[in-house]
Amino acid sequence: MSTIDVRGVTVRYGDVVALDDVSLSVEPGRVTGLIGMNGSGKSTLFKTIISLVRPAVGEVRIAGADPASARRRGLIGYVPQSEDVDWSFPVSVRDVVMMGRYATQGFMRRARPADRAAVDEALERVELTGLADRQIGQLSGGQRKRAFVARGIAQGVGSGAGILLLDEPFAGVDKRSEATIVRLLRELAASGSTVLVSTHDLHALPSLADEAVLLMRRVLFHGPVDQALEPAQLARAFGLEGP
Repeated sequence: MSTIDVRGVTVRYGDVVALDDVSLSVEPGRVTGLIGMNGSGKSTLFKTIISLVRPAVGEVRIAGADPASARRRGLIGYVPQSEDVDWSFPVSVRDVVMMGRYATQGFMRRARPADRAAVDEALERVELTGLADRQIGQLSGGQRKRAFVARGIAQGVGSGAGILLLDEPFAGVDKRSEATIVRLLRELAASGSTVLVSTHDLHALPSLADEAVLLMRRVLFHGPVDQALEPAQLARAFGLEGP
């Protein structure tokens, strides 16, 4: 049974069609890689899945519920491609990860034992426990990305199965951080979580994902990674087909 169902979704920004009749089902227990060139609609698809963007046509269901309801219930963790962050602001790594628990804490945002346990586990899984009290701006680029991955885990996965969406999590990170994130995503999928991750690193795709989706405003292919990486498929996804 799929946990993410995108059904006939079209998204427009003014006269620009960002997604055109996209249908996609993503099942739990797998890492699904989302592949496409810049402007292919990957970020728009993520934002539509988590209800930050409303489709002109079609609908999205998350574990049978609408996306806004799923977010309020803490079912979805989202790691965006970039963070609009004041790196000099005096918040710790732990504070940043705790932000992933806000949706379930109510108006007062009072951390409960379950919240603190989820944050501690997420920090351990991304290997940042020793830096938990450090100011976020003092971390390296790769460490910062791991902190925001931890926030996504605390937000939508915690210690049980959930849904984690990651938009280009490997961009600009060091090899250690990349390996840590890949290992973590594989572990989450093995424990029953649903993982959808976009990436430009085609060489790493076979070790990262169980299946791949090629997107160019429409879903061009959804299936085994080795078939997605065939030259003819990549030519379609990256606009390299001949006239």
